This record gives sequence, C-alpha cells and structure tokens, in this order.
Amino acid sequence: MNKLGSEAVAVCATIDPDVTVASTVTSDWVDMGDFETIMAIVMAGTLGASATLDAKLEQASDSSGTGAKDITGKAITQLTQAGTDSDKQAIINCRAEELDLANGFSHVRLSITVAVATSDVGGIILGLNRRSEPASDGDLASVDEIV
Repeated sequence: MNKLGSEAVAVCATIDPDVTVASTVTSDWVDMGDFETIMAIVMAGTLGASATLDAKLEQASDSSGTGAKDITGKAITQLTQAGTDSDKQAIINCRAEELDLANGFSHVRLSITVAVATSDVGGIILGLNRRSEPASDGDLASVDEIV
C-alpha cells in the first residue's frame, strides 16, 4: 500500500487543547454522509483538584445542531482527578448507521464537560473511510500543513 495516512483519515472537528473552566465545550459538527466511521479522541491533561471529565457524542439533523441529542452508548466512563486520570486519553468510535437515521439525524459532534475545577482538555474527531478520496479533502480549514 502506498496510501498515506492523510489520504485515509481526515481531521474533521476539534476541541482545541486549552485550560477549561468547569463548563461544557463542543467540537464542530461532522456530516456523517461524508464518512462511514469516525473516531473521537478525548484528551485529558492536568485535571484540577477534585475535577471530573465527561465526554460523549451527540447527533443532530444538520450542521447548526438542530434537534441535538445524545447518541446511545457513545459516552466515556467519567475521568477523575481522584482516579488519577490526568494525562490520559479515551476513544469513542461511531459508525454512520448508529445515528437515528430514521428521524433524519446526520451530523455528530464531541461534547466534553469539565466539572468542579479548571482542567486541561482537548479533543479531535477523525473521519475514517471517507466516501470520496483523499480523506484530506474533508479536513478542517484549520489544518495548516500535511507533510
């Protein structure tokens, strides 16, 4: 195989790594009509004293988030500072057919909730098996360079 990773996987959405106060942060919406599967990677940096971190995938019927709701079974086990979960990652996989297609849901986003104390978090959604290649055509505009 001579295919490069960037031809097979797209950077579809991000939650830029940053210090996050106790709140919920979300990624851009990803059109699952473009991809067979996605992989969301949750990145916990240093969690504040007694902090908790929850992450899940949500679905909507369009890129503006119309009718947003959780995707069943697509949430991580809570990460905690008390559980020594600083500097760890979690992965959530999702196939396009796992969305509520019967009711017109077609878009997915990553939602990360930090509670109790300010913490370092970030996330990324990678699109896999793009319906047209190269996958890099589905990259966010913020992807500055592919080497």
